[in-house]
Amino acid sequence: MEISGIDIKIIKSKRKTSSIYIERDGSVSARVPETLSDNEIVDLLKAKEYQIFKHLAEWQELNENAVEREYVSGQSFLYLGRNYRLKYDEVESGKLYFKRNTFYLNPTDQPKAKDLFVKFYKQKLNQKLPKIVKSYQEQLGVYPNAIKVMELQNRWASCTPNANVNFHWKCAMAPIDVLHYIVVHELVHLIHPNHSKAFWNEVDKILPKYDEQIYWLKLNGAGMDL
Repeated sequence: MEISGIDIKIIKSKRKTSSIYIERDGSVSARVPETLSDNEIVDLLKAKEYQIFKHLAEWQELNENAVEREYVSGQSFLYLGRNYRLKYDEVESGKLYFKRNTFYLNPTDQPKAKDLFVKFYKQKLNQKLPKIVKSYQEQLGVYPNAIKVMELQNRWASCTPNANVNFHWKCAMAPIDVLHYIVVHELVHLIHPNHSKAFWNEVDKILPKYDEQIYWLKLNGAGMDL
């Protein structure tokens, strides 16, 4: 649906409220109750037109931090909130190594460097996430059926109706406190499947300074890419 020259993806569900999101790639989506007619959706979007343009302007400003990375020696890559440089050396091929605050690849692996970085991030998250999830599930009284690391396009994480919690492999680039926030955010969604006041109150009980982690993601999210 197009409003004032902006293409907006409409997602209907059984929710009672409407929310508009600027996705990480700059696209706009609106999640609305399935009971709304097309005319009612148009009226809703027009009423929020100023808000949409404002958030798009903020997205453009924040995305000035986007980084075009090349897989050459000296290029820096994020891991747990810090940048570390890549160096090509005579290490075993087929694997990305991280030691002495440096990433190492065999020169023959340069064509598949991105795939090896993705594999590295997935492995590290799969090692760290179960412990972090366990530390919060007792407090919240929720127990996800499965924890998965995958490609999630424009989401840092998501949870499914059958209580699976999924995390984008890029989360391994975030500082550990931000990773904790992402985990808590998704676990609370197992209680409140929305972003209502009750949802944020529950997050606040666990992480009183969660707004600092949200700000870090807004400021640095565009740079969390390969």
